[in-house]
Amino acid sequence: MAYEHGSGAKRMPEWMRRPIAHEGKYDTVKDLMAKLDLHTVCESAKCPNQGECFAGGTATFLAMGDVCTRNCRFCAVEARKPAPLDPDEPGNIAQAVLFMRIKHAVITMVTRDDIPDGGAAHLVEIIKAVRDISPGTRIEVLTSDFRGDLDAVDVVADALPDVFNHNVETVPRLYSEVRPIAIYERSLSVLQHVKERHPDLPTKSGMMVGLGEQFDEVVGVMRDLRAVGCDLLTIGQYLRPSRKHLPVTEFVHPDVFERYAAEATALGFSAVASAPFVRSSYHAGEMAAKAT
Repeated sequence: MAYEHGSGAKRMPEWMRRPIAHEGKYDTVKDLMAKLDLHTVCESAKCPNQGECFAGGTATFLAMGDVCTRNCRFCAVEARKPAPLDPDEPGNIAQAVLFMRIKHAVITMVTRDDIPDGGAAHLVEIIKAVRDISPGTRIEVLTSDFRGDLDAVDVVADALPDVFNHNVETVPRLYSEVRPIAIYERSLSVLQHVKERHPDLPTKSGMMVGLGEQFDEVVGVMRDLRAVGCDLLTIGQYLRPSRKHLPVTEFVHPDVFERYAAEATALGFSAVASAPFVRSSYHAGEMAAKAT
């Protein structure tokens, strides 16, 4: 494959090209998010599945604003000093869940290293608000590492979401380049702690590929995740949000994603989603239903 002139990123292969869906409930979801002053990871992280999810009447909520206190080199979410937490956000997210009749709500968060508990208590308020207004909705949280503060992790885990998700994102060798403030072992410890404290709570993690990792390194991360009891795994293609971010090293062929899925299944994950457009929350409800 040829490289784009001056960018360092390879041209998009055919398997990465698809139409963007704007039909169905797309405008309704957009308008609702604006009306309730809510953010979605679909928009803030420039997710390639945004059109499909919005058109289908669903979205992944991004709690605690759309500004992150970290500056990971793969992520489109803006990094600067964030605003104070919005006390109306839990109720507004709950209202959106009820309006859209979401059966499996995924609530992710920006990293808030500026808050003593990393936003753990606020995340629990969101869980409670959704359960109060829509008790039949399953809730999946996708959390930060809370700077390794296991007391903060306990605050969220003890609220017993239906799935506890924390992404390792990439292989250990690339951490210093891809997410320099994070620590691979710390992310594993978060997942391990949740599973040890709540053995029946499904845990989940996700990775990007196409950043320069080797096949065996990805399998090594899978083994590490299984060693800490992780149940669910997502693997998707990294896409460069802008020229300020890390370039794509490789557009991984769909056949390789199938090999990753086979390896993960053999290692004992309850469910794995591995394909170019897979993201942490993509078809999350279907994955969660397979957790054992």
